[in-house]
Amino acid sequence: MYNTHDPRVLPVRAGIKPSCVVLPSRGDGVVLEYLEQRLPAVARADWLRRMAQGEVVSEFGQRIDARTPFLPGVRIYYYREVDTEPQVPFEAQVLYQDAHIVVADKPHFLPVMPGGHYLQNTLLVRLKRELNLPDLSPVHRIDRDTAGLVLFSVQRADRGAYQALFRDRLVHKTYEAVAPWRSEVTFPREHASRMVESGDFIRMHEVPGEANSRTQMELLECHGAWARYRLSPISGKRHQLRVHMAALGLGLWGDALYPVVNDAEPGDFSRPLQLLARSLEFVDPVTGEPRRFESRRSLRPLPDA
Repeated sequence: MYNTHDPRVLPVRAGIKPSCVVLPSRGDGVVLEYLEQRLPAVARADWLRRMAQGEVVSEFGQRIDARTPFLPGVRIYYYREVDTEPQVPFEAQVLYQDAHIVVADKPHFLPVMPGGHYLQNTLLVRLKRELNLPDLSPVHRIDRDTAGLVLFSVQRADRGAYQALFRDRLVHKTYEAVAPWRSEVTFPREHASRMVESGDFIRMHEVPGEANSRTQMELLECHGAWARYRLSPISGKRHQLRVHMAALGLGLWGDALYPVVNDAEPGDFSRPLQLLARSLEFVDPVTGEPRRFESRRSLRPLPDA
């Protein structure tokens, strides 16, 4: 089922749906005080400006102002804003579109969803504008640093069926990666481990315990100290492929998070992560048709050294 708690009390603005925060079941005072505590990055003056413009409303369409009393358990809708948004000078390609799905081929550096400093320069918002599809929604995600295929649902009523494909592991996904070659690490292989959040920014790490992540790995070619790999995730943990390869001593070329953090300067696009979501294969849950899509993008040639 699609989300029934979307009353559309604020319209889509420039391709961006309003954000939502749910008030706790208990509280007192006024809504403004809670918003200031829950979202401290937004200054009080900004909340007052948005309220004066009618851009902060409850799920029932009630305009929220500085005097609105606390509303236990009620959803509050508002528009996210960013002062300065980084530009991403790369475009996605639409590989397939019908009445139910869109398949896009994403470049490196472009986020899939709005978040952080990114709103307009995201794959979702760009496609909503370009295709005039206000209900478009990704049914899975890949990292901003990763290039390749992303599947979108066109209609809200279909969304749950496509999301279930990924939840129930009914999609066969393959990735391509460039990383070092080590003769002592044999392929093909399956890497299984327990992955949890590390507490360090958004990084994940492996810990002892029952495995909750699995990746099948194949060697495609090697040249000198570098190799090209095919990676097929069985599970879908955040950064799974990057963590698994780094655990083998094969950190991906251009990886700014694993095995150590090495962020590029803002606007530096010279070190794209050499990870590509190469293919998606599944049986369409709405039409019953077999589907297979393959990225038209390519990673860098293997270096000589």
